[in-house]
Amino acid sequence: MEPKLKIWTDGACKFNPGPGGWGAYLVYGEKSLELFGGEVETTNNRMELMAVISALRALKRPVPVAFYVDSQYVKNGVESWLYAWKKNGWKTAQKKPVKNDDLWKELDGLLPKFEIQWHWVKGHAGDPGNEKADELANRGVPKVKKESW
Repeated sequence: MEPKLKIWTDGACKFNPGPGGWGAYLVYGEKSLELFGGEVETTNNRMELMAVISALRALKRPVPVAFYVDSQYVKNGVESWLYAWKKNGWKTAQKKPVKNDDLWKELDGLLPKFEIQWHWVKGHAGDPGNEKADELANRGVPKVKKESW
């Protein structure tokens, strides 16, 4: 079945770590929803994950989803690494703890509820949905005084 719901997500971080934001742009036919948020001290990878988690949390019922991300970290994590991390007790192939395991575990709990087709898009390359998600992510970056950066 062709997904009717399309979701674009993005994360942003001013310095890494530093103030960061996440954005999600959901489109279902003629309807759209814009979500964003942020944290004062975070990383870009955490914001990329928060965007995906927040988009899935916003769905009231399971529907087929076409997910568009510009993060290889998220796409590879979901499609390639997640199964091995769980099997290895949330350790990497190098036996080190998985970074951001709190968010990966939350995402892992959400994924079985949905039929998702994952798509990677090049960031800042003119994809309208990705550009909107980027705008939302930057809107989510907390307003922190420049001198504190």
